[in-house]
Amino acid sequence: MSNNSKPVTNRRAFVQKLVGGVAATTVASSAVALSSAETPPEGKKAKLKSYAMLIDTRRCIGCHTCSVSCKSEFDVPLGVTRSWVEYTEKGTYPNVSRHFLPRLCNQCRHPQCVDVCPTGATYKRPQDGIVVVDSGQCIGCKYCIQACPYDARFLNPETKVAEKCDFCIHRVSKGLVPSCVNSCIGEARIFGDISDPNSEISRLLTTNPTTVLRPGKGTEPQVYYIGADHSDEHENNRGWYDVRITTHRKEKGRR
Repeated sequence: MSNNSKPVTNRRAFVQKLVGGVAATTVASSAVALSSAETPPEGKKAKLKSYAMLIDTRRCIGCHTCSVSCKSEFDVPLGVTRSWVEYTEKGTYPNVSRHFLPRLCNQCRHPQCVDVCPTGATYKRPQDGIVVVDSGQCIGCKYCIQACPYDARFLNPETKVAEKCDFCIHRVSKGLVPSCVNSCIGEARIFGDISDPNSEISRLLTTNPTTVLRPGKGTEPQVYYIGADHSDEHENNRGWYDVRITTHRKEKGRR
């Protein structure tokens, strides 16, 4: 009988071979399970998502943690920003009030920025509805910046390409929430898939009155607000109270 076919008589050797076989089987089973989890069953397509954000301004304290975390996450140059917070001060002394309005790209269902992009650098992802910018295709023409009704885009002064919030795709693709949502100390931001009726954002949207920015533009924004004050400075013409908007941006006017 050859050495290769000799039966194992040593107890320690027998246990080592047994453990090794179990481990190999476990690894193989795990690999199969992981592959099955990542790949949809044959004949079935992966379920499409529709990501959105809900901002409860009743919980926002205007701390700018969201803005700072966004700049840190993407190393955004000074003077431009992907996310910011506006202060709305309204009334006539002593009857005055202050409200906070966080702003970012609205990830529109019908984005005007996509329609005007001459190279296709700006497009809407079919798998989750997020509007993104392909920096390799962008020529810095600024058409998308002018077309955006929400002033959410800017030309990066260093790369010379258009940029904006993209819901932190690199985080979302790993099952994480956007950086601004993760850092909000008041938990004012809720992010999720509104195509899933059981998601937290879907439940809140169905149980709370919400508003969006500039609904008359027909873009169908996917950033919703609870308790937002949409007052604008043009309301000063009414004469009976004053409105002042502070944007903390290079472009001080609100669009």
